[in-house]
Amino acid sequence: MQGRYTVFFVLLLCTAVLIAGCTGTTGPAQTSGSPSAGGASTGSNLVPSPTDVVPENNAVSVTVKEKEYNGKIAVVFDGGKGQNLVSSIDVTLYRSDGTTETAKIGKNKGDQVEFVGTKDPNNPDRVVVYVSEMNGQTYKVTDVISEYRQH
Repeated sequence: MQGRYTVFFVLLLCTAVLIAGCTGTTGPAQTSGSPSAGGASTGSNLVPSPTDVVPENNAVSVTVKEKEYNGKIAVVFDGGKGQNLVSSIDVTLYRSDGTTETAKIGKNKGDQVEFVGTKDPNNPDRVVVYVSEMNGQTYKVTDVISEYRQH
C-alpha cells in the first residue's frame, strides 16, 4: 500500500513538472510598429529583429535584393493578398557607418526603391520594411541584413 502511494505521488509530481515546463508566460504581442526616423544609428540598429505576424488575408511581400558590387540595394514590392489594403510602404536603410535613409515604395506590384549602402565587406547594412494598411495597422514585414558582394 505504501508503494502505491509513493508511485502515485511520483507520477503526480512528474506530471506537474511536465505541465509547468510546457506552459510559459507570454507578454502582450506587439502587432504593429512604426517606422522610426533616424539620425545617427547605434550598433543595435544593425541587429535584425523578428517581423510582425500579418493576418493571412492582409499579407504582402517585399523583397530586398542582394547588395550589388557598387553598393546598390534594390527593395521591391511583390504584392500579395492584402495589396489593395496597403496605404504606404516605408523602407529604412541602416548603414554600418551609422547613417540612415528612409524612402517610400509605391503600392503597385513591382514598384521599387534603390538605396546606396556601404561597400565594406566586414560591416553589412540593415534594411527594414514597414507596411501601413488602410485600417491603421502598421506591420514590420521585412528586416534583413544586406552584406556587400565583392564579386
